[in-house]
Amino acid sequence: MPTFLPTSETGRRIGLAALVAATVLATGPAASAQAPGSRSGGGCGTHDQTRQALRVLTDRDGITGAAVLVSYPTEDEPCDRLAEAAGTADLRTGRPMNSVDRLRVGSVTKTFTAALVLQLVAEHRLSLDAPVDRYLPGLIHGHGHDGSLITVRQLLHHTSGLPDYLDAPEWEHPERLRYRHFEPRDLVTRALELPRPQGTWHYATTNYLVLGLIVREVTGRTPEAEITRRIIKPLGLHDTYWPGDDTRLRGPHSRSYFTDGDGRRVDGTAWNMTLGGVGGALVSSPGDLTRFAAALFDGRLLPAAQLAELRRTVEADADRLWPGARYGLGVISTPLSCGGTWWGHGGTVPGGHRALVAVGPGGRSVAVALNEVPASLQAELDFLDLVDKALCEGSSPERTSA
Repeated sequence: MPTFLPTSETGRRIGLAALVAATVLATGPAASAQAPGSRSGGGCGTHDQTRQALRVLTDRDGITGAAVLVSYPTEDEPCDRLAEAAGTADLRTGRPMNSVDRLRVGSVTKTFTAALVLQLVAEHRLSLDAPVDRYLPGLIHGHGHDGSLITVRQLLHHTSGLPDYLDAPEWEHPERLRYRHFEPRDLVTRALELPRPQGTWHYATTNYLVLGLIVREVTGRTPEAEITRRIIKPLGLHDTYWPGDDTRLRGPHSRSYFTDGDGRRVDGTAWNMTLGGVGGALVSSPGDLTRFAAALFDGRLLPAAQLAELRRTVEADADRLWPGARYGLGVISTPLSCGGTWWGHGGTVPGGHRALVAVGPGGRSVAVALNEVPASLQAELDFLDLVDKALCEGSSPERTSA
């Protein structure tokens, strides 16, 4: 499910991001808010660059609401976290945006799924270099596709050559399908009917639906149940859950907005996310995302060998991500302006939520939440700039060069 952030002039977006209308109505002046109990300011310093980058998204780019949560390693940072928000969480009530609300996190789900697959690899229940046909004989067949030639690693890397079912013509107007239930096998079958993509790297949520089917075959349980049992519950991610067919969001959450074909802003909060499955259906919060990312990259979820595999990247299409970005096993790496690299993932859903979580070289982590998708190349670049500022501002050279 959508990762996002194109750098082409045509504004192409990965996955579901391509399905969101391109024009966003401007909002009024942004309000600032922070998470209850957060320690922003004081010992954290001013972080003026991060705050300014956040407000650019609402004041200049017209995003309805934006929030950023920065978590610091307690042993070498002056405070534990910085939480800031701007704009509006709910246009009906005028409630300000905040950094604790739940949202749909789209393709950030892929990193959870990749972590599960690598846990099974560590347990010798899966092999990264085994073909799909070893686990799902006959699933990938026809239209120039051969499951005996596509490996688990290629699915994780998006180098399988499989089309994205979200590129099918029926997804040009996703709002018409927002209340429908979808089965993973049906979506995979639809993908195989589409033209084979060009190039060696092609982002396709199809890859992760196939991985989910493999997990089910190997474990005898749904991948959603396995991720809940192995990752969500052990880490205490109380805001993170699989919505299934429930179109509502449970608990405190921001509304989300998209622009329809007539240029009208529409509330897109209610949506059946079975269209994304283990490639994009999760609901979470900025706090849960930073906890998950920290646990993933500090080795609590994966042995060293599998964490090293996670970080083995391939060249990604800069036109579908952004210059300098590379793709690992369910994670993106991106150079920081202050030196070093951030690792993480982003996601977009057609109703308008956008999320990103990233970890910098010193262990500082950041989660960004938007409730409207940026509508221009400049807005996308501003979104990336917020991530960069949050990870770089106030960092020492020793930490950023790691």
